[in-house]
Amino acid sequence: MPAMNEVAVNRKRRALVFDSGIGGLTVFAPIAETRPDLDLVYAADDAFFPYGALSEAALVARVGAVTAELIEKFSPDLVVIACNTASTLVLAPLRAAYPALPFVGTVPAIKPAAEASQSRIISVLATPGTVARDYTRALLRDFAGDCDATLVGAPKLAALAERFLRGEPVNDSDIAREIAPCFVERDGRRTDQIVLACTHFPILIEPLRRLAPWPVTFVDPAPAIARRVDALLGPGAMATIASRPFPAVFTSGRPPSPKLQKALRRLGLTATSAGERAPAV
Repeated sequence: MPAMNEVAVNRKRRALVFDSGIGGLTVFAPIAETRPDLDLVYAADDAFFPYGALSEAALVARVGAVTAELIEKFSPDLVVIACNTASTLVLAPLRAAYPALPFVGTVPAIKPAAEASQSRIISVLATPGTVARDYTRALLRDFAGDCDATLVGAPKLAALAERFLRGEPVNDSDIAREIAPCFVERDGRRTDQIVLACTHFPILIEPLRRLAPWPVTFVDPAPAIARRVDALLGPGAMATIASRPFPAVFTSGRPPSPKLQKALRRLGLTATSAGERAPAV
């Protein structure tokens, strides 16, 4: 009979990655790469995208209802809330509702950006909802107090990223307009670090770099999230690769576009049938 620690190590574990849309795929990818032994589930609440349109109370209620059904259906060992807007509000009530289940949130990577900045001018590119949160301003106060920091609430960039990944046309001028306030020149110094404080934004990393008026570092929190998931779950089963494809749940029931289907397949995901929907709130 195997020892208890052998059973714990060899049991296949499952992580659920949840977002309002498809931006969380930028978090899903490094988790899958870091932990190939995990069973993974991706869930997009695209029926209510974008979350910035919801009041705080409605957002907490919506995420709570959808995650409750997902937890019941998939029995994950860990849940990643791969949405900055949601993470600033829902982590505390979710942890209270499921005290034995680890939740990993997504927060702006302000600390590493401030540590790496040479010019001491940084920007935080986020959704308007994330910009408005006291939590975001507290991170700036605690970790970037000696930096000249600019908070930029880009109202359309997440939707542009969704369109881009779905294969729909996106104009460079629309992206450039959204990111322009991030680039600050002051006293001969320039912004050199831009925090991507929405998981959708790394989808646009190539046009972001191309359209930047000067070279900057775009700071993506996804690798740190993958490391946190790895640390919380502990060592995986030796030489075990989880069986694919993994399920991708879309609450709207709309079928993915051909380009999005291709992106899902590259990540080992397949969309569930249109009838598998999360509850309306």
